[in-house]
Amino acid sequence: MKSAQTSTPGTIEVVDVERPVPGSRDVLLRVRACGICGTDVAFLHMGGGPFGPGGQMIPVPLGHEPAGEVVEVGAEVIGLKAGDRVVVNPQAAPSGIIGCGGALGGMREYLIIENAVVGKSVAVFPDGVPFAVAALNEPMAVARHCVNRSEARPADKVVVFGAGPIGLGATIWLKLRGVQHVVVADVIPQRLETALAVGADAVIDSSSEDVTTRLMELHGEGVNALGATRPDTDIYIDAAGAAAVINTATASAKWGAKLVMVAVQKKSDAIDLGAMLRSEMTLIASQGYPTEIFEVTPEIVRHQERFARLISHLVPFSEAERAFELALTPGAAEKVVVTFDDQS
Repeated sequence: MKSAQTSTPGTIEVVDVERPVPGSRDVLLRVRACGICGTDVAFLHMGGGPFGPGGQMIPVPLGHEPAGEVVEVGAEVIGLKAGDRVVVNPQAAPSGIIGCGGALGGMREYLIIENAVVGKSVAVFPDGVPFAVAALNEPMAVARHCVNRSEARPADKVVVFGAGPIGLGATIWLKLRGVQHVVVADVIPQRLETALAVGADAVIDSSSEDVTTRLMELHGEGVNALGATRPDTDIYIDAAGAAAVINTATASAKWGAKLVMVAVQKKSDAIDLGAMLRSEMTLIASQGYPTEIFEVTPEIVRHQERFARLISHLVPFSEAERAFELALTPGAAEKVVVTFDDQS
């Protein structure tokens, strides 16, 4: 069978590996779709992961957003049968997280799910949901955890920086949570159009508009701890990972505002901690999905048309190199999902 892994920096290699044989507590999954994440792109840029002796760079199996069909079930597995359509918790694999430096990657034709337990390692989804939409389960769990960490209330006014999959997912979850007003800021017009399509109340093109001024217009006036006028924005969500986002948020924050950091931060300029002090801003970090991985599954099923809008490109596994090239090119794609065979 075929599996995608890192190669030289900036390239992937599709290699032949042995099809796994499930043990008595495992299931074998025929992968039908797998999303490409920014983590995959980071490994591609490095040409692998620093997991060899002395931090030596070694090839990394790619993909941690798989959805597929159960084809073999171990004798001791309960609650699963051949033909079940499932999404995967990549953090539950005993041999190490799937696709993020562990022994297994989800960007392959067949994936073994070790110690398969419904509700822990996999969740079943209905036949009516396309595999490509189901493959959004993992990144939407990341976005949901971010929103949960924000503790956003219906009366809150929120701005999300970054209209990639996580930022757009956060926007959907905020609106489904009943949040009054959600603004999305980005520099790519097509992404802002998608933000409006999935429910954002307004958008800001931060390449041409002053974010603080626009937030003042959209959310009204508040004050910081010293009484200076600031936008009446309650929550800032950083799904972009750029220094400009953090500094814009701290400079714009009113008294008691929150900044939720879900993006992986790039090397950045100094953060103005004095500005955080003047607003008594709370900085909240959001990592992964401690409880959310399968909490999101029923809602993705219920609102599948909305989540489907996040997918910008469906690329067959036979063209995996093109799929990763799209993901590596800034601004070329919003969300790339690699498909295996048909998507019925």
